Amino acid sequence: MEITWLGHGSFYFKLPSGQSIVMDPWIEGNPAYPKGFEIGRVDTICITHGHFDHIHDALPLEQKFAPDVVAIFETCHWLGSKGVKKARAMNKGGSQKVGDVTVTMTHAVHSCGILDGDQIIYGGEAAGYVLRLPDGRTCYFAGDTNVFSDMQLIGALYRPELAFLPIGDLYTMSPHEAAMACQLLKAKRVIPMHFGTFPPLTGTPAELQAKVPDTEVWALEPGKTVEW
Repeated sequence: MEITWLGHGSFYFKLPSGQSIVMDPWIEGNPAYPKGFEIGRVDTICITHGHFDHIHDALPLEQKFAPDVVAIFETCHWLGSKGVKKARAMNKGGSQKVGDVTVTMTHAVHSCGILDGDQIIYGGEAAGYVLRLPDGRTCYFAGDTNVFSDMQLIGALYRPELAFLPIGDLYTMSPHEAAMACQLLKAKRVIPMHFGTFPPLTGTPAELQAKVPDTEVWALEPGKTVEW
């Protein structure tokens, strides 16, 4: 699978089949979005929660590419009211196959209000995702969250080899809490996210690596595609 960090909490995945997945799309206004990076195909969008920095470009991408859009029930209901035709609602503990990937929704410890004009709309709860690939490998995309003890269950149930964890602090966990998440999940590799976009997001991959010497902290550069 090809992985491209789009800055902040947004990622672009491309499977060997060609299926392209955008996780938490934030392009317009994202100061960390890689300049000049063009998204040419989107088959699937997965949204962890309704905050603007995770859902902002779901509607423009849906209008351009008509992908399946996966989110928790209440967020999907809001998306449908905005014209999204293929909203794939689900809830925590549930799984569904979207293209070549089986997606399971997990818990997250965070809020989930959707900014709609001058109002904040209830968007259900924040969530994470486990993605099971056709080749049998599994990754865990935490979304915005603090560490929580049931990450141990995610590790035991799904055995993710790769985890995407926020480390910025203030709005999510810092490297201190993320280190505990690494211990609970037991993933071999961790890709840090949701850090450095704004000055208050102070956590760094180096801080996390120092706390988890037995885990590979795979720090990506926005716009630079890697293979996993």
